[in-house]
Amino acid sequence: MSLLQRMTITNPQRVFWMTWLGQLISLLGSGLTSFAVGVQIFRDTQSTTQFALLTFFYFAPMVVLAPIAGAYIDRWDRRRAMLLADLGSGVSTMFIFALVLAGNHGLMEVRPWHFYLPVGLAACFGAFRWPAFYATVALVVPKEHLSRANAMGDIAHGAGQILSPIIAGALVARVGLQGVVLADLSSFVFAVGTLLLVRFPRPTASKEGQVGKGSLPQEIRQGWAFIRARPGLFGLLCYSLLTNFILALVSVLITPLVLSFTDIPTLGVILSIAGTGALAGGVMMGVWGGPKRLILGMFGFQILSGLVLFLAAPLPSVPIVATAATLYLFCTPPMSACSAAIWQRKIPPDLQGRTSSVKRMFVLCAPPLASLAAGPLADHMFEPWMAPGGLLASSFGVVFGVGKGRGIALLFLFLGIVVLINVLMAWLNPRVRNVEAELPDALPEVPTPASLSDSDVAPLTPSPGATPS
Repeated sequence: MSLLQRMTITNPQRVFWMTWLGQLISLLGSGLTSFAVGVQIFRDTQSTTQFALLTFFYFAPMVVLAPIAGAYIDRWDRRRAMLLADLGSGVSTMFIFALVLAGNHGLMEVRPWHFYLPVGLAACFGAFRWPAFYATVALVVPKEHLSRANAMGDIAHGAGQILSPIIAGALVARVGLQGVVLADLSSFVFAVGTLLLVRFPRPTASKEGQVGKGSLPQEIRQGWAFIRARPGLFGLLCYSLLTNFILALVSVLITPLVLSFTDIPTLGVILSIAGTGALAGGVMMGVWGGPKRLILGMFGFQILSGLVLFLAAPLPSVPIVATAATLYLFCTPPMSACSAAIWQRKIPPDLQGRTSSVKRMFVLCAPPLASLAAGPLADHMFEPWMAPGGLLASSFGVVFGVGKGRGIALLFLFLGIVVLINVLMAWLNPRVRNVEAELPDALPEVPTPASLSDSDVAPLTPSPGATPS
């Protein structure tokens, strides 16, 4: 046995933690670049539309590629799919680094749209990463602990939200955007290193998974057919689509809202404080594991998040907005962990890639749609309405004030109302409300360790028999 094989980790628990650590560091690095580039674009243009388009070009390719990526994930070794995603994302970050370097040396004038191509390229590879990760979680974690494992993913996101703005702000002041992107590149190297040390177990074949085997279009259709044939999952998908649309709108609009009454360093502090909410929610979920009926946990924290949006509207105050953002992000890990655990329990292991990616395609429609909607809603509707002499200045303006940022604050209030209506409609659907009881679990009680052979250290290629049709 070679040295690399002796170093390889195959124990399911250790595989999960090593993979999680690599993705945590990768998220921290990506958060540095995302924060620094996004803030610079908004600072240079003062345009919510230009700022939101960066988010659009990140999510739009994921929507298009999600079902294709899911089919290939079920064909390929999932660890290798994640390696491909990390390597590709690293290449796109190198493009951003080259742009910044060229701009700093006067070789070209860097415009906001120059970042759209590398961001879109990163999204293309990212379409493979998270479906492969969450499909693997279902293989290495016992099903009764899936909500805890999913919460650990949210802890990684929360840690990124806490540390990335602070680190990025400090790095920009000392080494500029160029140094921030260079730090991001080093994080990808670490993530790739952790993936080289682990092996994922192969999913066992199921009757449902074998039905759609054949050409790539057949396998993509099988993922959709599995969801559509189960009204509870289809209803949950529709509910999640609107939930993610609102979340994406809030994520895009929080930056112009805060910058309407304070400066960039304070924005970084607010986002970091808000990240503690996501971290706390993830830790709580990791310890608690959620209620016995996961659907109740998902709905309950969604209601709380809707009520929290009301808190952001009244005053342009740093403490109030920071508190609202913290509470809002506190609700996100329990909601997403409960939802992900329901999907993972009900989908056979060898169908996880196809089905979860079809679901991901629909859910990921929300961020690009929200990015396109955020600019017109803020710049051409709510902000003018709440300007002095605007359409709503004499009504809502009496309560919330008028001027810059007050339109976005009022929009947050309306989004909170939509959240509560979405939960009510989902609860009134008995198929969604009872999805856990009506659909049988499709996962084994105990995960199987990965086997190790010489083929496990082969180059990054699809598994035998998994050649694209």
